[in-house]
Amino acid sequence: MAVTTLRAVVGDMNLDDVLAKREHINGIMQARMDEVTDRWGVKVNAVEIREILPPRDIQEAMSRQMSAERFRRATVTEADGTRESAVMIANGNRDSAILNAEGQKQSAILEAEGNRQAAILNAEGFAIALERIFQAASGVDDKTMALQYLDMMKELAAGPSTKWVLPMELTGFVQGFARNIAVAASNGSSAPPPRQDGSSS
Repeated sequence: MAVTTLRAVVGDMNLDDVLAKREHINGIMQARMDEVTDRWGVKVNAVEIREILPPRDIQEAMSRQMSAERFRRATVTEADGTRESAVMIANGNRDSAILNAEGQKQSAILEAEGNRQAAILNAEGFAIALERIFQAASGVDDKTMALQYLDMMKELAAGPSTKWVLPMELTGFVQGFARNIAVAASNGSSAPPPRQDGSSS
């Protein structure tokens, strides 16, 4: 009766449940056997399956199934690891690109600020230089310029060149300088003659 009941219970279950749910099988067999033996005056208190030995071909099929399941899990685990690694690498590359872009932006801002300040300082220095040149030039008269031109002519005369290129303004300065010399000469000729002692009145 126990064998017949066991076959009936196991026949309604798949192999995985038979191997994994012994307690469940024990409970079903105890209930069914107790219904039958109760008429005989026998009480079934417990049923225990000690060992399940499937046929050899079933064992080989189970072994192949377990190997395939382990291979599947390993493949899934490896794929998950590859995916997570790719995600982490992509996130790292993205963060690196963001940091590089931020650094380049800050560098460009600092460089532009430095160029702007340098341009401002150069402009201020140029303005100060122009102001000083203007102040110095405002105190120069025609006589001073004429003397400068004469010094330049003297240096040119001392050189080996045989051709000179003179600016147009030089003629005006020379004419003015010549007029000043003529005026000075005429004033000198109208002056009284010197005394015998060498002094002038």
